[in-house]
Amino acid sequence: MMLTTRVRLDRIASSTKNANLGRDVIVSDQITAAEGYVLAVRILEDKSTYNTVEDLTGRMVPLRAGDVLAGTLGNRRALHGYAGEVPSHISVGDTLHVLNLGGVLGRCTSASPELGSPFRAEVLGSILSFPELSDRVGKPAHIRQGAVPGSDELRSRVPVIYVAGTCMNTGKTYAATELVRGLSKGGLRVAACKLTGVSLMRDKLQMLDAGAVTALAFSDSGLASTRAGVTTKTAKGIMNRLCEVKPDVIIAELGDGILGEYGVQDILLDPALRDVAGAWVVAAPDPVGCWGAVELLRRDYGIAVTVLTGPATDNEVGLDYIRSNLGLPAHNARRDAAGLVAVVRKAVEAAKQRGPHKVVRQSDLEATP
Repeated sequence: MMLTTRVRLDRIASSTKNANLGRDVIVSDQITAAEGYVLAVRILEDKSTYNTVEDLTGRMVPLRAGDVLAGTLGNRRALHGYAGEVPSHISVGDTLHVLNLGGVLGRCTSASPELGSPFRAEVLGSILSFPELSDRVGKPAHIRQGAVPGSDELRSRVPVIYVAGTCMNTGKTYAATELVRGLSKGGLRVAACKLTGVSLMRDKLQMLDAGAVTALAFSDSGLASTRAGVTTKTAKGIMNRLCEVKPDVIIAELGDGILGEYGVQDILLDPALRDVAGAWVVAAPDPVGCWGAVELLRRDYGIAVTVLTGPATDNEVGLDYIRSNLGLPAHNARRDAAGLVAVVRKAVEAAKQRGPHKVVRQSDLEATP
């Protein structure tokens, strides 16, 4: 028999956004241990670092011992953060961890020495959703509620500027934001998206603040985090939705790295998603990362990098190496955003002149030998 109780939430994490929670919720002791389900948990201690959570407005708010938090079950595999997974079974009273700033919940399997241990949280129960006014029983809340549907078919013909990196924290979001700002000020109608990573509204909000007419993230498609096997369908669904506002260009950030575990490789391999590429912007931390990214993308995916950015371009040492040894443009997004925008806009215009982008269907891909 299901037991329920009423709980008042102190914090509602941004990862739960699709579930449309209020402060007062009903929780059940019957918990589905699977990604995307929304739980109420009680924070068990105070922390001095990595001690905030992003709320539904995008603000970072502190978490304190005793706070009741609504978070989303999910996995994380961050190189410079926490790694964790959804346990196979979860009961009321179990201890989970807060794996990221978006309030993704799971069992931590590896912690970063720079961040210390993650918040521990006591499970209070599964939050119930009552989508129908006449529904007295309720169903376990899940972030696929009202989600942007995925698609096997890419209907969008809008050129895409992909912003990728060698790993997290290489300046991808900053570069994407500067591209949104520069191209918007240059008269283009820009839509933006983040296609891979772990749930957090911050990057999407920064793109909107920079001038994007609309922005979406994989979390809008009902995913707490991405992984191999889900990203291409999600990306096509997001781009199909973005094209409804008739943008001139889409800027798509690929969170994490091209060798990470968030499913970036699936996007790089997909012919339909590659076909709409107007430019490939790659952020790297050092010359070795620049060389490796250029070589890997060329060798394994047939992708030619348009321009390099990130910490490797912070001064003339890296810039000279890229331009002389790799023969590619290099522009630092913080110090030379105008140069970065100019290179990318030229590449997009050249892509448009090559003719309209094809619509590639999943059936076409399956028929390809």
